[in-house]
Amino acid sequence: MRRDDLIAVGPYGFEVPVSWRADMRVPARVYADDELLPPMLEGEAMTQLVNVATLPGVVDRVYGMPDMHEGYGFPVGGVCATEPPDGVVSPGGVGFDINCGVRLLTLPLTRAELGGRLESFVHELSRAIPSGTGRGVAWRLSDDELDGVLAGGSAHLVRAHGLGNDDDVARTESLGCLEGGDPSGVSARARDRGRGQIGSIGAGNHFVEVQQVESVHDAAGAQAFGLAPDRVTVLIHTGSRGLGHQVCTDYVKRMDAALAAHGLELPDRQLSCAPVNSPEGRAYFGAMAAAANFAWSNRQRIAHTVRGVAARLLGVAPDDVRTVYDVAHNVAKMERHGGRTLCVHRKGATRALGPDHPELPPEYRATGQPVFIPGSMGTASWVLAGSAGSGTPAFASCCHGAGRTLSRHAAARQVAGATLRRDLEARGIVVRCASNRGLAEEAPFAYKDVDRVAAVVEGVGLARRVARLRPLGVVKG
Repeated sequence: MRRDDLIAVGPYGFEVPVSWRADMRVPARVYADDELLPPMLEGEAMTQLVNVATLPGVVDRVYGMPDMHEGYGFPVGGVCATEPPDGVVSPGGVGFDINCGVRLLTLPLTRAELGGRLESFVHELSRAIPSGTGRGVAWRLSDDELDGVLAGGSAHLVRAHGLGNDDDVARTESLGCLEGGDPSGVSARARDRGRGQIGSIGAGNHFVEVQQVESVHDAAGAQAFGLAPDRVTVLIHTGSRGLGHQVCTDYVKRMDAALAAHGLELPDRQLSCAPVNSPEGRAYFGAMAAAANFAWSNRQRIAHTVRGVAARLLGVAPDDVRTVYDVAHNVAKMERHGGRTLCVHRKGATRALGPDHPELPPEYRATGQPVFIPGSMGTASWVLAGSAGSGTPAFASCCHGAGRTLSRHAAARQVAGATLRRDLEARGIVVRCASNRGLAEEAPFAYKDVDRVAAVVEGVGLARRVARLRPLGVVKG
């Protein structure tokens, strides 16, 4: 696609009109600046976003966030809403890592107070939290325990197992549980893949990162979120692991087989979908919600582990390690926007509710929802606050990270993991990673400029910058 094919909409908006291709039902808009836009046009990301604009029941327009890049069917960083009864739900619009997301914790310590204990703290986190593929088990669930997680989410872990506190639940999107999670819709293969993975990071771009608040850009928001200058934080980024991947795999196959029965013709079979209210659509929603609940439980268990390590090593009371917020990246939800009930797909995108929204905990209703844009392990991460409300552009959504510019294979070809490890440690960043190959795949240069991405988000009006976090140490999958 060429730049000339797009219509500029304000300083950071670029739109493909419905006239560009005969099968488009709505426009496709991307938020970017002059540096972020060209890679989207050179690859398949914009073509994928246009393909999404052809889905039955799609409304308003489809959106690409500033971190958008090519994905499976939908681009990563894509947002789309469909309206029943004709509207569809697509597993590709959620992704294989269902409810991959982030949770931010604050510790009652400054960087100076942490002092020389940083390296041992990161090391103990790496020992206590299994990472990588198939390395270690934090907790192997029985069938009954797994059903409780799939139906009840992180709230179930807090109330049935004492793994956390009520603030954790209140400060988690959807209170840590999507309604309708159906354990019976999760295949035996998916259950077996996830049974031992609660409390683990996994591989890919997942991590647990120790950080410090480097700068504050919104004093009121930072105070509400507990982000004082130099405060030590821990950011947890992981999802539903093998269980979610298998759920997506299972339902892509099921929906692909039912396309003809629903009279659906798609420009890309990776967009396989079914009407929201069809048997296939309802079954997927139940299984997807169960996988999302598994992911929230996974991050809840990891947060419990972080508290235990902080207590043992740093003398910090567990309840003084506070959850700022936990938000999903890859999920589809039924939401109200503009007086309509819509199925909102966010793939590599996050909810960003504005001030006074009733779903927010009372302490955040003056500021808006905490939103996180993690960078790569060698750069920075941003905490923002949602400034959009329900029914505003992009269905109150924001981007979920910096976004890749290089594939994992391309990144690994450009740097050796051991070299990258030495470079990061020379900059004072403690690194623990299961493999040098995995480290190289997530090299900082493989990602977009997170500061530029955050600036576009604020310029568009989706969220405003609150605080910039600098990495001190990272445990990589």
